[in-house]
Amino acid sequence: MARKYQTALVTGASSGMGKAFAEQLLKEGMTVYAAARSVDKMNELKDAGAIILKMDITKDADIVAAVEQINAGHGGIDVLINNAGFGQYGSVEDTPVEKARYQFEVNLFGLARVTQLLLPAMRTQKKGLIINISSMGGRMYTPLGAWYHATKHALEGWSDCLRIELEPHGVDVVVIEPGIIQTSFADAVENSFVVAENSVYQGLVDTIRRVTKSTYERGRSSPPSVIVDLVMKAVNAEKPKTRYRGGAIGPMLMTLRKYLPDRWFDRLIMSQMK
Repeated sequence: MARKYQTALVTGASSGMGKAFAEQLLKEGMTVYAAARSVDKMNELKDAGAIILKMDITKDADIVAAVEQINAGHGGIDVLINNAGFGQYGSVEDTPVEKARYQFEVNLFGLARVTQLLLPAMRTQKKGLIINISSMGGRMYTPLGAWYHATKHALEGWSDCLRIELEPHGVDVVVIEPGIIQTSFADAVENSFVVAENSVYQGLVDTIRRVTKSTYERGRSSPPSVIVDLVMKAVNAEKPKTRYRGGAIGPMLMTLRKYLPDRWFDRLIMSQMK
């Protein structure tokens, strides 16, 4: 039986889950465009057959050039995996607004621009799948993660609206909500805290750094393959679910978030910060 989708774009493909998504799609026999800022980190994907695109998702010229190359080469894509994103932590009081804006540029507005430019071809062919990589952080919250969680909560709502808009045009929109995954995210979080000099939040920063490191060291995380499997379920489904979630701790915490009153969930989260 012929495959429903043949061509895909994966953003943030130079490492972690993005690289794993691209590798699996190649194994499935799809044509894969792999995009990231660091082209030199995608040599393995190039050797495996991926078409490499240099793209900083915060630069409109990069996005436009990448989409033009895709349209010239294949007339568009069938599957878009919006994976590019990062986590930056710090108190609301300490975090400069320009840093918060940059996180939104990467985690939401850049993603939205890529999607906008690729949609016309999907609508024309009346076939397509957009997979937005969110997080358990898009359904819950943790201290010092206000701006990161805000971007993921925004992505969830944006995806819901997009899904309704595109359903009449044959394009599906899926949200993936990973829990704790064995990627470089923990190191990135540990090294990306924004802390003002003599900050009253320094103690909380130190605690969260320690708890995050301990969580990964104790093996309380899942391999990227767990999320790769979810992505492939969506790609191969005749009618994919609107959301898929998996990975350590995430599904459990999101279930508790759904049923516990806010103050109870606050206490649950803070009980882990010891």
